[in-house]
Amino acid sequence: MGCGSCGTGKDGVPGGCQSHGSCSSGGCNRMNVHDWLANLPFSDPESGCRIVEISFNNGSRKDYFKNTTNHFFEKGDMVALEGINGFDIGSVNLTGELVRLQLKKNNIKEDSTDIKKILRRANETDLNKCRETKAKEKEVMIRSRAIARQLNLEMKVAEVEIQADGRKATFFYIADDRVDFRELIKIYAGEFKVKVEMKQIGARQEAGKVGGIGSCGRELCCSTWLTDFKSVNTNVARYQNLSINQTKLSGQCGRLKCCLNYELDTYLDALQNFPEDCDMIEVARSRAFLVKKDIFRNLMWYTMPDSNKQYPLTIERVQKIKALNKQGIRPEELETVEVVSKKPIEVEPTYADVVGQISLKSLEKTSRKRRDMERGPQQQRPQQNRPNQNQQEGNRPNQQQRGNQQQRPQQQNRDGGEGLGQSRPQQNRGNQNQQGKEGNRQPQHRNNQQQRPQQNRNN
Repeated sequence: MGCGSCGTGKDGVPGGCQSHGSCSSGGCNRMNVHDWLANLPFSDPESGCRIVEISFNNGSRKDYFKNTTNHFFEKGDMVALEGINGFDIGSVNLTGELVRLQLKKNNIKEDSTDIKKILRRANETDLNKCRETKAKEKEVMIRSRAIARQLNLEMKVAEVEIQADGRKATFFYIADDRVDFRELIKIYAGEFKVKVEMKQIGARQEAGKVGGIGSCGRELCCSTWLTDFKSVNTNVARYQNLSINQTKLSGQCGRLKCCLNYELDTYLDALQNFPEDCDMIEVARSRAFLVKKDIFRNLMWYTMPDSNKQYPLTIERVQKIKALNKQGIRPEELETVEVVSKKPIEVEPTYADVVGQISLKSLEKTSRKRRDMERGPQQQRPQQNRPNQNQQEGNRPNQQQRGNQQQRPQQQNRDGGEGLGQSRPQQNRGNQNQQGKEGNRQPQHRNNQQQRPQQNRNN
């Protein structure tokens, strides 16, 4: 049950009232209660319950107050209450006949003088004063923890609740043993200028005040609806055939999970049909020891010392073997039952084994192609310069000319013509690359090349 602004929008995205658990409708509150008797008519309205259930700190604490005013309060109304030497502000959580059921459950009399009164509806000044006071609670809690540590007290301050008018502060603490905090109260009173009240709570109450998400994926039961904490021990897990694993059986408070008690009565009722004195039975082979009881199939599982197998037996067969053992008779076999699972077989999704389908040859081909593409431009350049077979036959004299060209500059250097002998053969090399394209001009180049060195010699 949430407020209207918390609903889902047209696009499927939850809106959220952004009030962080303190919306006016009370639907987002912890420990929220739906008054299912609110719309039922009563023959005598004056005989209705005048006690109202008030919640503080977004539902972390609840108390009962008497409505002596002429106002009719609805769920979510903010009211000013009678406090210690002042006033306090809380939210109406429950009204009507359901409050009588809660009073009866908590052994509180409706005409008790200890029940305080509702003063009026909270006005804007009261609400502003309450917001200023609540803003200081976190700082007070941090400072109070530091003071307790300085005094070497074995305690932990879990929560601090300051009255709306700022005249009183309640410190909720956790301690394994009794704590002498007489000096601590004096320091708190002088430090925070308030009247100090100390209340000891347990680990489960602390988890309810802090809140959180459990291993089931839902919000903690102690912070939403659970108010009575019953004792939980390991026998509860044994009755339900759960493994004694402390990490799995413990909640966020460090104690055994409260939800272990939820199905305990069902298991105890089902275990009444099982025999109690059948922890050990004897057969001709050896003794069999009881391992577990399956209440859903009415089977008892046994194991033998010489094997690791577990043998399921029906209750009737176990009782029959036990009766034979009392007569001194050991049956030959246990006569186990074939256990057939009723769960639907889950079909595993088929998937392609990608590693098995890919061959290394395809990878090698791609790698070779890559190499050829990278080496291609570098290898094609010398191939272009290489003449074809037809051109090689016609260019054989050119190879001789290259040899002559290389020898001639050396001779020219000896004679002293260094500049001309070095530059002209380089031009001839460029002309040789064009011989394949312009074959008709080759004789002219040869004549020019043969004539120019002779001129140099004469010079």
